[in-house]
This record gives sequence, C-alpha cells and structure tokens, in this order.
Amino acid sequence: MTETVSIVMPAYRAAANIEGAVQSVLAQTYADWLLLIVSDDGEDYATVLADRGLRDPRFRFVSSGGIGTGASRARNAGLEAVTSNYVAVLDADDRFKPEKLARAVAALADHAIVSSALDVVDVAGRSLRKVAAGLDRPLTAGAHKWVNFSMDSMIAWDRRRVDARYDPDLPNMNDLDFLMRLHQTADHSFHLGEALHDYVKQPASLSNGEGFTERMIAAKTAIRQRLANGYYSFADHRAAAGLDAFLEVSLTAERSYGEALTARPGLLFEDHIEPLLKAAATSAS
Repeated sequence: MTETVSIVMPAYRAAANIEGAVQSVLAQTYADWLLLIVSDDGEDYATVLADRGLRDPRFRFVSSGGIGTGASRARNAGLEAVTSNYVAVLDADDRFKPEKLARAVAALADHAIVSSALDVVDVAGRSLRKVAAGLDRPLTAGAHKWVNFSMDSMIAWDRRRVDARYDPDLPNMNDLDFLMRLHQTADHSFHLGEALHDYVKQPASLSNGEGFTERMIAAKTAIRQRLANGYYSFADHRAAAGLDAFLEVSLTAERSYGEALTARPGLLFEDHIEPLLKAAATSAS
C-alpha cells in the first residue's frame, strides 16, 4: 500500500503560469497524489485547467476564502484540507521533476522532512544554475540553510511526525519560518542532492524589483529577533545558532546585492550569496 502525497498549490493570478506546474505533477512517476489548488483570486481553476485539456480525478479545488490574502493564508487553507500523512508544496509558477515525489516518498519512510536540490530556471525553462546539488544526506536544522541557501518550498514532510502552519504576518521568508516550525519537533531533514524541483525566477526576482530588498531585510531581521527571543523551540539545541549565523550572512548579501547587481546586470542572488557563505564557513572552521 502506498502513501498518498497531498500537494498544496496556492494560486493568485496564476492562470497564465499554472499549466506548467500542473503538467509537472501529472508527469510524476509516483501516481498516488492529490493536488490541492487553492484559489486566492476568485478564479475557477477547475475551468481554467479543463479549458486546456487538464482534468484528473486527483485534482482538488479549494478557496482561500478571500482575494489576495497572500500565499501563507492560501497554503494554510490548503493544509487544513489535507487528509493524507505526506504533504508537499508547489508554487503555481514552479515545477516538479518527474522523480520528485517518488524520491521524496522513499526518503519519508525514514525521515520526517525531505528537501531536494533546486534547478533555478528562467521563465522559458532554461536552467540558470543548481543549488544544493550533491550527495544525499541528512542535514541538521542548523546546517540546512547553509546547503539550501535559496528558497525553501522544495520540502515534503510527514504530518504524523511534524506539522505546522505558515505565518501570514511575515513580509517575506515565510517558507523559512515554516521550515523552522517543522524543526521544532524534528532535529534534522534529509536532503536529496539531485535537483528535483524547478524554481522559476520571475523577472522581478532577477532585477531585484522595487522594495524587494527592503522587505527581505525586514523579514530576515524579524526572524533573527525571534531566534534571539527564543520564539522557536527546536528539537536540536544547536539549530538557533546555525540559523542565526546563516541569516547574518544573508543580511550582508541583501545589503550588498544592489551594488553587485549594478556591476553585473542579471546577477542571481544565489550567485551573490554563495561565496559569502563559503567565506563565513571557512572563517568559522
């Protein structure tokens, strides 16, 4: 008997992009899944997909209960509708590689949280770079971000061992906050070193759109303050120190990214922060 994986997909003004994400779920080699598409814009995504020939009895359609409530509230609405043990998240403009769920399910048999390396791609699907590619291995909560230094939506988890909800009040970094909440009852994650998740860099991300850096700095500063105040009660007592050290480097990267981007137009934030993390790790050792 296989485990069903519920995939929560928030959708806000996603009609133009959602087809690729849904197609990537349909292409999974692991067939026991349910896709919960959470409309946060009043759109009838069942009709949107059906008009493009995409129908499947494993699709579920949920409403966030509002318009533009935000990805965190939409994800939470999806999580409230989940009945399976295993859960994964997929943004409506990202994609799974075909083996994503099969590999995640295999690892979830022994681990509460599973992450995978990322293939950072542009809107045309061209690979820009990989993040966290390498060996499969367990990562402590404090070490996780030093490896997975880009976004954190590539996780799957077992709700019997860990569970949480997203914080809609953070201006950004909601994925990291969510992962930290999961780590309150799990001292490690298991990392799959093959890039099984396509992270689509939208034009605003590539150009560091107006106000984006300020929101990221505010969110990372808020999380550091939470760490200092003992807001998170981690299963691994070393987690807070590792996460705070990562966020310190990440804030330095945020503050210097604009100048670096001016000097190198098109510079990915991942390419900017990686050498800073390597320098900090070398210094610490």
